[in-house]
Amino acid sequence: MSNKNTILKVNDLVVDFPVFGGLMQRKIGAVHAVRGVGFELYKGETLGIVGESGSGKSTLGNAILNVLRLTAPDVMIDGEISLIQDENEIELLGLSRNNMKLYRKHIQMIFQDPYSSLNPRMIVKDIIREPLNINTDLTNAEKNEKVNWLLNKVGLTSEQSNRYPHEFSGGQRQRIGIARSLATDPDIIIADEPVSALDVSIQAQIINLMMDLQDEFNLSIIFIAHDLSVVKHISNRVGVMYNGELVEINNTDDIFSNPQHDYTKELLRAIPQPDPQGRDERKNSRLQINKK
Repeated sequence: MSNKNTILKVNDLVVDFPVFGGLMQRKIGAVHAVRGVGFELYKGETLGIVGESGSGKSTLGNAILNVLRLTAPDVMIDGEISLIQDENEIELLGLSRNNMKLYRKHIQMIFQDPYSSLNPRMIVKDIIREPLNINTDLTNAEKNEKVNWLLNKVGLTSEQSNRYPHEFSGGQRQRIGIARSLATDPDIIIADEPVSALDVSIQAQIINLMMDLQDEFNLSIIFIAHDLSVVKHISNRVGVMYNGELVEINNTDDIFSNPQHDYTKELLRAIPQPDPQGRDERKNSRLQINKK
């Protein structure tokens, strides 16, 4: 990337979930979900975050959004997460819930499961309008106009805005989720396994859509995934998480051609490789069977 203006800084981030036990349900330990993670996110880039389940990558994404305490009020978070706005650094972890609302519109999320992330009782128009209701002063007419514009941007139509989520396919639902994430004109999108619940053919469509939207709106994307082949296709840089630590971060080409950490090498070895010779052997074997 030619433009390396930093838009987000994460410094020495630690996230611990307390473990309670005994008759009095006292704290007896902690799950160290994120351990001293630090990196910078650049304007307009996609940073892929990869690792196995339980490596801490989704917790990292939720920590950046500053939403962990909504579901885990006892979580212990330390370190710094700074959003860069007009050369000013806003430290997000120290903000109250009300003050965080002022900045959350700059950071939005695309969720893993398009089936559960959309409210089944709301029509699509209201789903996309919801962040506009919370974060903007637009009139109803302006909100409707923006909803239709967003639907068009993700390959859907305004005629579909009065339907419910169950009337759409998985790929279409994820397009709705993407439209919702773009409603507040964010600078940063955190995409947490956004295609893992979709068929392979649909995955490519969603990935290409995200890349097109990134180019159009100069978005910065943190793309969280366990599928390295998908990450290789979309990411400018890749960070590898293992046991809560960011063990390696580098340009995508360098990660795949010259990995430094043993865990990264293991992940790369686990990627299925084409085997033309094996394919020919299987074909010949079937021919021999058919001749018998």
